[in-house]
Amino acid sequence: MKKIYSFVLAVAMSVALVGCGTADETPAPEETTGGDAPENTEEVAGGDYPTELVMGFVPSQDSANIADTVAPLADRLSDELGVTVRGEVMTNYTALVEAMGNDQVHIGFIPAFGYVLATDRYDNIEAVLKSIRHGSSTYKAQYTVRTDSDIKSIEDLEGKVWSFPDLASTSGYLFPAAQLVNEYGADPENIAGFFSDMIQAGGHDNALIQVLEGNADVATTFDDARTAIEGDYPEAMTDLRVLDYTAEIPNDTISLNTNLPQELRDAIVAAFMAFNDDEEMLTIMDEVYNWTGIDTASDSDYDVVRETAEVFPDMLK
Repeated sequence: MKKIYSFVLAVAMSVALVGCGTADETPAPEETTGGDAPENTEEVAGGDYPTELVMGFVPSQDSANIADTVAPLADRLSDELGVTVRGEVMTNYTALVEAMGNDQVHIGFIPAFGYVLATDRYDNIEAVLKSIRHGSSTYKAQYTVRTDSDIKSIEDLEGKVWSFPDLASTSGYLFPAAQLVNEYGADPENIAGFFSDMIQAGGHDNALIQVLEGNADVATTFDDARTAIEGDYPEAMTDLRVLDYTAEIPNDTISLNTNLPQELRDAIVAAFMAFNDDEEMLTIMDEVYNWTGIDTASDSDYDVVRETAEVFPDMLK
């Protein structure tokens, strides 16, 4: 899969053209200090230990909330590894991939499609761990509509307004888009043409809020992202209805920059695996991304995502 980023950029342009009004009105996720990509703390190529390890996250929910929540996780890793660890919430999925590829982020919490994009573009990123949610290493993407909507099936989505988190989101974009092509006749070269408008909302929570507030007809997210907004929108569980699901998707990765010394990479893996026996750390992981455990991972675990991406011919050019 070559030049996979060109596909994402092409789709982004089509979304902007179709939804130039609504999408532009969606606020971008709040940035933490450091902006799109943190400054490189020290050259890691060649086996040197960095003076600081940067841990990168994507904005599946409000960026400021994630930054506050992961601070204790960074502190614990600092203690375990003997190296200062700092959490950085990136503005979007692509920013995290670029930062890892350019040695500015060393530990990346990268969703499955983002990981495929990353490994297509760079050779210094490797999945070493994956999330477990309620005993499973896979999950499904969820289509959500308003409870009072007249939409009864995925077929009814044609001509509607679609809200999704990010073009590089596995559950929010890739798997639903592939399902629309494979099962419902959408044009793989013009997904935007299946809908009347598309809103790139910047996070799973924001995608749902667009539907809840009547700006979109359907949102695609991980299952069940309604719980992520229930605190601020108590009506979410009653006013939003699950329409359908996609096929199973491999869970998110914890990926490492392979320019780190092997000894340090092994220590990072061991530290995260030890969190399975640490209720405080599991609570943090659950609050950030609804993780209930961590398991080892390999690159081949994400071949199904690569195969799904092949639905779109531009990905293969």
